[in-house]
Amino acid sequence: MKDITAPHAAAVGLSVSVVVYRPDTEQLFSTLAGLAAASASLHASRPGWLITLYLVDNGGLPDVKAALTELKRQGVSTTIIAGHGNVGYGRGHNLAIERSTSRYHLVLNPDIDLAPNALREACDFFDAHAEAGLITPWIGDEHGHQLFLCRRYPTLLDLFARGFLPAGPRQWFSRRLARYEMRDKINAHDVVWDPPIVSGCFMLFRTSVLKQLAGFDARYFLYFEDYDLSLRAHDVTRIVYAPSVRVLHHGGGAARKGFAHIRMFISSAFKFFNRFGWKWL
Repeated sequence: MKDITAPHAAAVGLSVSVVVYRPDTEQLFSTLAGLAAASASLHASRPGWLITLYLVDNGGLPDVKAALTELKRQGVSTTIIAGHGNVGYGRGHNLAIERSTSRYHLVLNPDIDLAPNALREACDFFDAHAEAGLITPWIGDEHGHQLFLCRRYPTLLDLFARGFLPAGPRQWFSRRLARYEMRDKINAHDVVWDPPIVSGCFMLFRTSVLKQLAGFDARYFLYFEDYDLSLRAHDVTRIVYAPSVRVLHHGGGAARKGFAHIRMFISSAFKFFNRFGWKWL
């Protein structure tokens, strides 16, 4: 583990963990630039807050010194956690979560662009709603079109139709997929309490809640760890969709990433349904 810009982790404020494995360098720099801008806005409303980035290198981290310099300029200290190999998405974040002593902790993908006011809006929401323990944001694609990444509990047919069918045949399942994606509830304006499952690309927790949950279940190497954590979170706190918090997501589905990702998706789905219950149709 290398501490790049500060001698110790933040005792209060916000910590952020980003896990990378052979990342797209341009997109990673965009994510870190967005984090710097959002941190500047947060500092403007909360002078003296400490913000710490844990950059977890599962392999292939490029030279990010320029990005870290800008983060430092915006008051963000960075610790790089490296040398552990590719331990998977959830276990990578857990390496940061176990070190965190912040008030809030953000699990962030390296393919997310934050709106400049995203962190400030999220922390304002937490301040106003003590019952909230996990915030999920409005998420758009690279064109700014809303993505519907809150979920009801999936069936195998939902997962197959959404993840693996081409656009044409997928239309046959449009009504059931709309229900799965909570399109009857999720929009660009209304706060929605307690969506069953939320996306792991941006999960902002009260750190005490995340510690109580012991982070991600390490049995998932990739995929479904966010489904698992969401369902467990309902046992100890309330989850909220807060559309005033805005991000863009540049990721893709498992089927578009090749056979290895399809295999990991199926393996993780099997673990998920074995734990929480199988639903077929």
